[in-house]
Amino acid sequence: MRTYLKKLGSVSIVAMAVVASSAMASGKVTGADYANGKSIFENGKGDVPACNSCHGATGLGDDNMGTPRLAGQIYQFLAKQLDDYANDRRMDTTMFVMNANAKGMSPQDRKDVAAYLNSVGRVFSGKQLQEASGGSDMAALKENGVEVGIAHMGKVIVNFGDVERGIPACLSCHSHNGRGVEPMYPRIGEQKFTYLVSQLKKFRDGSRTNDPMKQMQVVAKTLSDEDILNVATYLTQAPQTTMGNTRVPVEYLP
Repeated sequence: MRTYLKKLGSVSIVAMAVVASSAMASGKVTGADYANGKSIFENGKGDVPACNSCHGATGLGDDNMGTPRLAGQIYQFLAKQLDDYANDRRMDTTMFVMNANAKGMSPQDRKDVAAYLNSVGRVFSGKQLQEASGGSDMAALKENGVEVGIAHMGKVIVNFGDVERGIPACLSCHSHNGRGVEPMYPRIGEQKFTYLVSQLKKFRDGSRTNDPMKQMQVVAKTLSDEDILNVATYLTQAPQTTMGNTRVPVEYLP
C-alpha cells in the first residue's frame, strides 16, 4: 500500500514539473484581458455565441444540457481545452459546438476567456480565497429519473482508490475532494454530475483522448459504471474545505 501511494505521488510530481507554467503571477494571468474575456462569455464575439448561453449566467454549467462548470476552473486547463477544441485535438460530442466556437476565437481571445472564467465566483477577502459553491442538485436529478450513485462509496475511491483493482485515488492528482492542482489537474469537485459521468465514460471508451500522458484514459478503464456514478455523486457535492478547517488554500493578490 505504501509503495503504491509513493509511486502515485512520484508520477504526479513528475507530471506537474513537465508542464509547469509561469503564465500566472500572484493569481492573475499575465497578458490576459479580463474585460474581453467577460465580454465574450456574456455577449459572444462575431459568429461565436455567448458562453453563458450553454454554461449558465455565472458559468456553473447545466446538467440538462450536459455542460460543465467553468467558473473557478484552473486557467491552464481551460486554456488547453479551448486550444484543443480549436485544433481538433478534442471533439465536442455533447453540444457539437465547441470546436467551431473555439476556432472562431483568436489565441488571445481564448486566453482571455480562460483567465476570466478562472476568476468567476472567486471572492478575495483579505488574503483568504473563498469560492462560490456549485455542483448538481442530486435530489432533483434523481426525481427526474437520472441514475445516480452512492456518495460514500465514491468518497472511498476519491480519497483512497482501490489498490486491489488498480484504481488510484483521485486526490493523488486532483488534490483534496478534487479541488484541482495548477497547472495540470483540473478542479473536479463541485463539477456537474452529468458532465463528470460523461467525461469519465468518454475517457474509458477512448472517445476523449486529450488528457496529458493518457493518465485519465488509463484510470477510467479501471472504473465500472457503478464506480463512475459513485465518484461523480460524491465529487459534485464535495466541499473544498478539509475536516476541521473552514479555510481553503490561500492565494495572494499583488
